[in-house]
Amino acid sequence: MLTILGKAPSGRGFCDRLGRRDFLTVGGMALGGLALPEVLRAESEPGTSRSHKAIINIFLPGGPPHLDMWDLKPNAPAEIRGEFEPIKTNVPGIEICELFPRIAAMMDKFAIIRSISDSDGGHEAYQCMTGRRKNEQPPPGGWPAMGAWFSKVKGQIDPAVPAHLSLMYKCGNAPWGDPADGGFLGMAHSPFKLVGGRGSSMKSDGMTLQGITLDRLQDRTQLRSSLDRFRREADTKGMMSGLDTFSQQAMGILTSSKLADALDLSKEDPDTLARYGVDDPEFERDGAPRMVRNFCIARRLVEAGARVVSMNFTRWDWHGPDGKNFVQARKDFPLLDAGLSTLVSELHERGMDRDVSIVCWGEFGRTPKINSTAGRDHWPAANAAILAGGGMRTGQVIGATNKYAEHPVDRPVKFQEIFATLYAKAGINLSSVREFDLRGRPQYLVDAGIEPIRELL
Repeated sequence: MLTILGKAPSGRGFCDRLGRRDFLTVGGMALGGLALPEVLRAESEPGTSRSHKAIINIFLPGGPPHLDMWDLKPNAPAEIRGEFEPIKTNVPGIEICELFPRIAAMMDKFAIIRSISDSDGGHEAYQCMTGRRKNEQPPPGGWPAMGAWFSKVKGQIDPAVPAHLSLMYKCGNAPWGDPADGGFLGMAHSPFKLVGGRGSSMKSDGMTLQGITLDRLQDRTQLRSSLDRFRREADTKGMMSGLDTFSQQAMGILTSSKLADALDLSKEDPDTLARYGVDDPEFERDGAPRMVRNFCIARRLVEAGARVVSMNFTRWDWHGPDGKNFVQARKDFPLLDAGLSTLVSELHERGMDRDVSIVCWGEFGRTPKINSTAGRDHWPAANAAILAGGGMRTGQVIGATNKYAEHPVDRPVKFQEIFATLYAKAGINLSSVREFDLRGRPQYLVDAGIEPIRELL
């Protein structure tokens, strides 16, 4: 991995006393004959589409409480309904948690799925990244991430911006920060990783390009000097042997300012940033930090040419004595409300709402009954998601759970159906895309019989 150092900002930094921009990683295994050259090789093949449909995949690690957010049960007993009240939205008949007033005011631009029925139950991002259950036998090479399919089928919009990007921070619970990879499609389609983890792991993830800051990327003399130093160091370690022309083109991506500019929030309108809120770079225990402005960075990356951007946001595992459900919710619900509502508003304001789809979800839901530590335990029997953009039919709720939000009773939805919908709205034909795994067996985007959610089309 190659990391570009940024200026140390005034004010608070990461846990290792480095600022947010000090470690903006540009690339996952970008050099040494690895992923990025192969991405470019794939991009050079004929037939690559240039349509700029895109997806922003927002993962809430830990299992967000569905019945405290999108599926409140105000008539249930106190030990089930919890502390929050539902509020009306701008769509008659739809109510959500009182701590999401900004989303409520623009509910016509969102769709809520209250009846996800097949959560795997493990504490990991895998199902939200691939659509597949981790406990099912994968094909040889493994299942590709959603972004890997887009990288393979659609290719790059711009040679300076990889199609598949990750803003997934490495977490203490490693599966919460795993954006999945290229699977049987190959390393070339793995995500280009833009952020690292807490402390020293951010430095040890890969190689560092010293002496060049984001705002000096256009200083070609300084850049050339830094690249020369990097090449000499890499040469002594035998890392540059065997690089072909695609590797040289890979270096071209790193010397372009386009990706760095998208990551550089100093180039964003301050009034726009204020709408998103203020970042908190401290990692939430074994989860991700509260980097609410990454919602803005995700939009900027799509504008720069990304097709799929995945991100994780804070930590939602609140059922133990370390974090009471309702205390944590009062911290994080308003941040999610600000980040998600502003992102969706910006897509509409910029005319991107028909091209860019957003999905926001976690690995499972939470128990209806509140436990003895004022938390809700793991509950894969019911889960929820909120979607926006992509030209989807919004302003609706799909599915319903029973009176205690224990399990779906109307329109149960599978993860793969949501993936099929996102693929379809991005212009990928589910029936025509076929790739072969490492044993030569044909594989498809979703399993046979899985269709997009008709209510959203």
